[in-house]
Amino acid sequence: MHTPVTIIGAGLGGLTLARVLHVHGIPVTVHEAESSAGARTQGGMLDVHDYNGQLALEAAGLMDEFRAIVLEGRQAMRVLDPDGTVMFEQGDDGMGGRPEVQRGELRQVLLDSLPVGTVRWGRKVSGTRALGEGRHEVTFADGGTVVTSLLVGADGAWSRVRPLLSDATPSYAGTSFVETYLFGADTRHPAAAKAVGGGSMIAPSPGKEIHAHRESGDTLHTYVVLSKPQDWFAAVDFTDAAAATARIAAEFEGWAPELRSLVSDGDTAPVLRPHYALPTGLRWDRVPGVTLLGDAAHLAVPNGEGANLAMLDGAELGKALAAYPDGIEGALADYEQAMFPRSAEAVTYEGVEVEGIDSENNTAQGLIEMFTEGRR
Repeated sequence: MHTPVTIIGAGLGGLTLARVLHVHGIPVTVHEAESSAGARTQGGMLDVHDYNGQLALEAAGLMDEFRAIVLEGRQAMRVLDPDGTVMFEQGDDGMGGRPEVQRGELRQVLLDSLPVGTVRWGRKVSGTRALGEGRHEVTFADGGTVVTSLLVGADGAWSRVRPLLSDATPSYAGTSFVETYLFGADTRHPAAAKAVGGGSMIAPSPGKEIHAHRESGDTLHTYVVLSKPQDWFAAVDFTDAAAATARIAAEFEGWAPELRSLVSDGDTAPVLRPHYALPTGLRWDRVPGVTLLGDAAHLAVPNGEGANLAMLDGAELGKALAAYPDGIEGALADYEQAMFPRSAEAVTYEGVEVEGIDSENNTAQGLIEMFTEGRR
């Protein structure tokens, strides 16, 4: 007899868990604060790795659906110097282990794989409390409540479930993204489109970077990365798109015009996305009837692994619960015992540790050396 599972959060991790539970015939309900599946843009491109994200999709029985949304050619990558010189280029031969998809399309694949009604929309959590004997009550902003004997927090950085397990809270990590998009890039922004190429581009420098991705259609998605304190960003008026764009672009004075245009010529207002992180290696003592996955459990600075780890967390938790039909606590203990070290591993590229943005080696040449060393 399986206990019905209550999941808070319909991101990729929570939905992967829900799908794996459904495959195994375990009743599950997902509560999501957003009002509908289309209430918010789900972000840009996501490379789904063969050593975590794809393993999760295999467990979910969704590999065919995943392959159907892969954007061919987007695994291509290039590294540029700030002067625009292409220092490294890797094509997409279709054989790489990190195929790219649109994050929103992958989320829709997961949603479509669940029975109608599995996800309850507009269910913003206002609080949680323990009732004893592994049971917990979840209170929603609309005044509704649900009581469950198996609660999973898949609700991201500012999880309302995490306080049941730990008093840890995210802190600012010292860097932020500023995002913008260029539409009709090949015709309207040809120099920038040429610089980016067919997949992704990174132009690193100590303390700052420009990343860009060619998404579906003819769209370029730019992520500017700046190592600045929060006070610096607070002084930028992001309600004034033109002024904010000019201030961010000024940080790249002297860079090649085609790279600066990825910042200065955006067709959307710049969006600030500060990076927060939980303490590395966060653990908690086993608390009956509740656990966490994804960013709720191990929020880190964006490194290409977050969504993949969340999906793997969901799949592994689902498999553990299926393996313990009469023992929830054994399943949760096994899951957490594996999840803690998995999420605490140093950020690596094919086994080589990735240096921080403030490193003097955060240059095109340093990045190339990392790639080369990782493939020996």
